[in-house]
Amino acid sequence: MLWWFKTGQVRSHSELARILAGDPSTITRWFQKYRKQGMAGLLEIKKPPGQDPTIKGEVLELLKAKLNSSEGFGSYGEIVSWLSNNHGVDVSYRMVHYRRALQTRLQIESTSTMQCKPTPKSN
Repeated sequence: MLWWFKTGQVRSHSELARILAGDPSTITRWFQKYRKQGMAGLLEIKKPPGQDPTIKGEVLELLKAKLNSSEGFGSYGEIVSWLSNNHGVDVSYRMVHYRRALQTRLQIESTSTMQCKPTPKSN
């Protein structure tokens, strides 16, 4: 970006925006940041806002492995207890229930599945 301006290949923010396939306001914002903070400001990688995950790293991998094993867990309460007792991670039932990041399920049958199974005939 700076190189194109220094070498005279572009003369305006809109020209540079066209080359970089960006919006002119973004180019303007970058130049303002460069003027105020220098190259360090442009290269700074900001951490997105939000809370760090409570279950992470090795504990998360162990939890995923246990959930995917045939043994698994019978309830979300068991997961909460396992995390607390074995790994010292205190989490709420609600947090464990929200399992989209784990992409897995508990190893128990739902009541609707149990009700739909035919009962074996006895002779």
